[in-house]
Amino acid sequence: MTSNTIDAKMLSRMFLAGAKNLESKKEWINELNVFPVPDGDTGTNMTMTIMSAAREVSALGENPDIVSLCKAVSSGSLRGARGNSGVILSQLLRGFTKSISGKEQLGIPELADAFEKAVETAYKAVMKPKEGTILTVAKGGAEKARELAESGMEDMREFLDQVIAHARYVLSQTPELLPVLKQAGVVDSGGQGLVEVMSGAYDAFLGKEIDYTIAQAGQDITMSNSRPAGKSSGYQAQAEAEIKFGYCTEFIIMLSKTFNIKHEMDFKAYLESIGDSIVCVADEDVVKVHVHTNDPGLAIQKALKYGQLSNLKIDNMRLEHQEKLFKMSGKEGAEVPAGAQAPAQAPAQAPAQPPKPVGFLAVSVGDGVNEIFKSLGVDHIIEGGQTMNPSTADILDAVDQVNAETIFILPNNKNIILAANQAAELMTDKNLLVIPTKTIPQGITAVINYVPEMSVEDNELTMMQEIGNVKTGQVTYAVRDTMIDDKEIKQGDYMGIGDAGILSVGQDMLQVTEEMVKAMVDENSELISVYYGSDVQEDAAQQLRGELEQAYGNCDIELQYGGQPIYYYVISVE
Repeated sequence: MTSNTIDAKMLSRMFLAGAKNLESKKEWINELNVFPVPDGDTGTNMTMTIMSAAREVSALGENPDIVSLCKAVSSGSLRGARGNSGVILSQLLRGFTKSISGKEQLGIPELADAFEKAVETAYKAVMKPKEGTILTVAKGGAEKARELAESGMEDMREFLDQVIAHARYVLSQTPELLPVLKQAGVVDSGGQGLVEVMSGAYDAFLGKEIDYTIAQAGQDITMSNSRPAGKSSGYQAQAEAEIKFGYCTEFIIMLSKTFNIKHEMDFKAYLESIGDSIVCVADEDVVKVHVHTNDPGLAIQKALKYGQLSNLKIDNMRLEHQEKLFKMSGKEGAEVPAGAQAPAQAPAQAPAQPPKPVGFLAVSVGDGVNEIFKSLGVDHIIEGGQTMNPSTADILDAVDQVNAETIFILPNNKNIILAANQAAELMTDKNLLVIPTKTIPQGITAVINYVPEMSVEDNELTMMQEIGNVKTGQVTYAVRDTMIDDKEIKQGDYMGIGDAGILSVGQDMLQVTEEMVKAMVDENSELISVYYGSDVQEDAAQQLRGELEQAYGNCDIELQYGGQPIYYYVISVE
């Protein structure tokens, strides 16, 4: 029998069930991508976002208090947020938990308030909210919740059923709000993901049988107590190699300054950059820390910024593991055999260098493109792009690798900009500035136009202006039949996709690429840069270059190996 109120235990189960339901539907949601390209990742991004929070919720056990639960959902989703849909989902969860934190029992009025706060928070996070998206679906659900609450409804089961039903209806109407959805014959993928979360949560409320197990990231490998038959000391060496981080480090920080959620997320992100198996639990005056790392000193040094340390304990897990293996093999006290590795020592740390004034981070994929960014002075590359959007935590981890007071971040993908902005908001000890580059060529243009002698503010303005002068086209293939921008597309066709839509379609890659470039070039164009991908032979790329030189004699044509996957060519016109 269901209740008309929801407590922390039930809310925890509902959240985990929602996360699991989204995870089970992620591939289907990926396929709802408007453009029929082989990189639909909305389902993946939303799943990785919510699973980051689900792991923290699961770690609380079956009977969490509401404050700890809200904190786990909010901080976990913020750090794990990937892609626009993931960041918006994290903001919805952030607003929802902010509204209910401290309330031990949630009735219909409290849920209506929380839904409204969720929508308000998410809309504020998006610079130019677009209707027909996950935002619209969330808003529709919140409006229905408010309507039912004001009608005096008391039956929680009926309330949740009607809210979700209305959210589904709003989702079905998204093609009427976004013509591109209607033309492609799909509903908004982010909105679909949100409905799956809500549906899974409702199943838990109804008491349906659900597996609430959440796999924890960075779990230790459990070894058998007996050696597999036929294995010798080489197996011992392999087992030791599985211990990536050798020192189990534990301590308590007795706080001497404010330690809010931003500090906690910053500290956790830093710990994740130097180790794994992380537990970081903050109370009013203390923070309990556990991390496996190869350099305990780095964790300790970072922790000292927040207060004094106590209960410090460091164990060499490689040494302990080696001793256990020799006990298991009956060789207790024996010397390390030639086939086994001696316990690794923590790497010697170079003397700390003063931070330089300005550094650069770039999101990039493809060994050729990565080398181009490095040659232009980018300090650190975040591997990722259209096929795998880095999370807010990934970006914060990368920030720690750049020893600079101000760091310019180049997302180089429109689906990463929100996560980069979120990272900038959460950073407390460095100045992060996001240059909203939507493509790799825009990122290259931005860093080329950086002038060390200019101020940070002037450089930011210059880069923002220059990326606006870059047109980008990308050539890939279609994964399904559809109709986009009044172009009939068949599965397997090549497509030339510009900044605002599909520019060319056909079965001949060279012809499709040339038609795409023709649509991009105008009388003011001076430079055409071609980056060919991992699936293009150099002679084919050289042929394209020759064709472009003949067609556009007034333009300089640059050809470089990019090595990017999925996109045969990435081409910019300036």
